[in-house]
Order: sequence, then C-alpha cells, then structure tokens
Amino acid sequence: MSATTTDDVRAEGRLERPVRLAVLVGSVLAAVALLAALGAVNPLSVILVGAVAYCAAIYFVSRAVEGARHATDRLVTGVVTTTFLLAMVPLVSVIWTILSKGLTRFDVEFFTYSMRGVGAGEVGGAYHAIVGTVITTGLAAVISIPVGVFAAIFLVEYGKGPVLGPISRVLTFFIDVMTGIPSIVAGLFAIGLFTWLLRDVSYQSGIVGAVALAVLMIPTVVRSSEEMLRLVPNELREASYALGVPKWLTIVKIVLPTAIAGLATGITLAIARVMGETAPLLITMGAAKAVNFNPFNGSMSALPLFAYSSYANPGTNREDSIDAAWTAALVLMAIVMILNLVARLISTFFAPKTGR
Repeated sequence: MSATTTDDVRAEGRLERPVRLAVLVGSVLAAVALLAALGAVNPLSVILVGAVAYCAAIYFVSRAVEGARHATDRLVTGVVTTTFLLAMVPLVSVIWTILSKGLTRFDVEFFTYSMRGVGAGEVGGAYHAIVGTVITTGLAAVISIPVGVFAAIFLVEYGKGPVLGPISRVLTFFIDVMTGIPSIVAGLFAIGLFTWLLRDVSYQSGIVGAVALAVLMIPTVVRSSEEMLRLVPNELREASYALGVPKWLTIVKIVLPTAIAGLATGITLAIARVMGETAPLLITMGAAKAVNFNPFNGSMSALPLFAYSSYANPGTNREDSIDAAWTAALVLMAIVMILNLVARLISTFFAPKTGR
C-alpha cells in the first residue's frame, strides 16, 4: 500500500473533546471581551461573534493537527450548529417572553370571569373569549376539514384523465391562490356571503367568523393532505385492486389509514394557523364582553380579539390589561400545544403498524 503525504488525507492526530471545549470557551471569552470593548454585549451578538471566532479557530487548529479534510468537516459542522442556534434564538425568546409575562394573570379568575360589567379599575377575565375561540375554531374545523380532505382525495385519486385532469389543474391553481390571500379578505368574503343570504348588513356572529376561518383553513388542509396521500405507495393500491376491492373502499381501508399520521399533523397545523387570526374576527364577530354560547345569534369574542382589545384599549388599569393580553397569548400557545399532542397521539394509535 503506497503512502501519501498530501495534506487532504494526512491525519497526524485527533482533536479530543477537552481541546474542542477549550477552543469553544476561548472563542466565547474573546467575543465577550471584544463586544465589551465596543459596548455591545448582548446574547445574540455573543452567539454571532463567538460562533464566527469558533469556526475560524477550530478550522486552523484542526488543520494543524488533523489535516485539511477534517478541518473542513469541523468548519461545516460549526456553521450548521451556528445556524441552528440562530434559529433557536427567536423561538426561545418568544416562549420565554410569553411565559414570563403571561403567568402574571394565569389564575382562576382569568378562566372563570368575563368582562361583562367590569368597571374602571377592575380586572375581569377571558372566559368569554376562551368559549368563543373554542366554538368558532371548532365550527371552522367542521366546515373545512371534510372539504379539504375530500378535495385532496379527488386531486390524488380521481383527478386524472382527459376530463377530470383539467378540473384538477384548475382546482390546484385556485388552492394556490387561496393560500396567499390576506386574512382580512376572508373576513370580507364571509360578511358579503351572509349579507347576501340574510339581507342584513349588520349581522355579526360566531358562524360568520367560523366561515372566514374556514376559508383560510381549506387551502392548508388540502395542500397538507394531498402531500400525505401522495406519499402512500402505489403498490398498496395495486395490491388492493388485484384482490377485487373497489376504489372507494381501497381509499377508506388502505390509503387513509396509511396516511392518517400526516393528515392529523396537517389538520392540526391548519387549526393552529387560524386560531390566532384577529383581522377577520374583528369585522365578523364584533367584540362581545359577555359569554355567548350561540354562534348563530349575537356577537362573540375570541382570545385574539381579547388580547388586541386589552392591549389597544387598556382603560384605567393599563398594567393589568396588558398582563391580561399576555395571558391570552399564553393560553393560545397552550391550546396549540395541546392540539399538537393530540395529533401525535392520533399518529401513534392509528398509524399502521409495520412490525410483525
């Protein structure tokens, strides 16, 4: 076996973990010292400058000890790790801010009292907004999930051939257009629809807000469901057809159970997306301060509306109102987390088993 002395394959040694940690600590300390001299010390700048210093230092140290190939590998690893940390900064910052500010009003009163009859200097709660969010989002899900899933089934399973192919392409085009429409347009559409149906220009209720949210949910449900259905192997369909199973039963018994995990995740993301919408609800539901369990009669509130009104119109007790707005944001985040947990449970229990 011939020996080679090129720097690309030379490996005189390996950088042990203590050495790499020493390089990391030294880079961070150097970044802190430099930023302190410039008077710009903050967590984000320390991460940025420290990461650049670490990538440069680990490259030259590794090149001297391990060779160019290992040095390049460590440089790329450092760059990837840096981008991951940068992506985590806003996420951790948002979570920390909402938790630190939202826990102030996270009490029994917030969940059991509404804003009905709350006077100047009084606090009240968001019970009416929580009820409105659950009812409105639930109705939007009932409207949009069947429409979105059946539309995805049509696109994947039936939208082929000289007749249905053009229809499928037109449907795909309009779904792409609907994906990018502003949320206020969905609210205006819902208002126009109910004004035309009821001949009442002042009609505001939870069902109008639910229709607006459903318009925003349908494109997301269709797109995510379509992608999940396309991931189902065609061999499963062909095996079912070979046994004489009709197409509709193959979809119900084979395709949908195989894609149930992805379908649940996509539907959860669609619900989470519309749950925090404020603009369409402002013009479709009003901003009721009392509890309303009837989505077909009278205005309702929702957590985004409650957070907006508490922050924009705090009244006399400004500090408590702003704290209530942060708590509403925390409750919204908790609901989205619960929905994701439910989607994971659905994926775990209903996904097809692959083991023997």
